[in-house]
Amino acid sequence: MYEEKVILKNEIGLHARPASIFIREAVKHPCDINIVKEGRIYNAKSIMSVLSMSANQGDEILIRAQGEGDEKAVKSLVDLVENRLTEI
Repeated sequence: MYEEKVILKNEIGLHARPASIFIREAVKHPCDINIVKEGRIYNAKSIMSVLSMSANQGDEILIRAQGEGDEKAVKSLVDLVENRLTEI
């Protein structure tokens, strides 16, 4: 298992378009990936789960993966949140 914390920087958080981009990246990886926010666990590969998280700008989330390629998956998603979602 591998995990990293990240702060959402983009203006609208993980809603609508940013959430779909995040999920498209998550499903590329064979491992199980979850997001932990305020003690609750959400499936990072499910649009309904990610949207129900109500993650806004400034929120801290923990991205956790377990299985084959878990570290690569987490690092890829952290990079997405920190660098590429800010442009949307």
